[in-house]
Amino acid sequence: MEPLVVSNLVLWAVVILLAGVVLALLRQVGVLHERIAPAGALVGGEKPAVGEETPVLETTAWHGETLRIGGPDPEGAETLLFFVSPTCPVCKTLLPTVRSVRDAEGPKLRLVVASDGEREEHEPFVEAHDLESETYVLSAPLGMAYQVGRLPYAVLIGADGVVKARGLVNQREHLESLFEARDRGVASLQEYVSSNPGREVA
Repeated sequence: MEPLVVSNLVLWAVVILLAGVVLALLRQVGVLHERIAPAGALVGGEKPAVGEETPVLETTAWHGETLRIGGPDPEGAETLLFFVSPTCPVCKTLLPTVRSVRDAEGPKLRLVVASDGEREEHEPFVEAHDLESETYVLSAPLGMAYQVGRLPYAVLIGADGVVKARGLVNQREHLESLFEARDRGVASLQEYVSSNPGREVA
């Protein structure tokens, strides 16, 4: 019986030790979580920059209606321009996320999915991703006006017609960072982190 008692005592000691190690690791994970800020959208030197007024462009949406993009919105809504391509796999992956963000923001956010090229090239893409129910535009001048060079790319335009945030968005965190930057009144989360040196960007 004595060896059995000793083995049980050793096992309990090991269990208690492991529990202490797990608690210590959980505490360290919490500390790291507090120190690491979410990754922000990748911002370059594209114009118009955050804080600048947007150009006013008129284009034709998928169903033929005339669409005005840029400038103050008469209904007081913000506009999220999401630039995509039928050949961009990341764009396709992010479409549900973009819709989810739009739905969460409600009627105060208008979503415009933008691309360029011939209509025939986009018809299978539009049908496969149910983009007929969205505001979808084919406009090369729109992409050039915002100097979009890589995809997927997003621009958040305020109701006052001023760029609130913009950048290359490769994942949900990048997209959500546009709204974080808007709420914090900064050009990007990187700018926020640089002004708060106690935090680091993931």
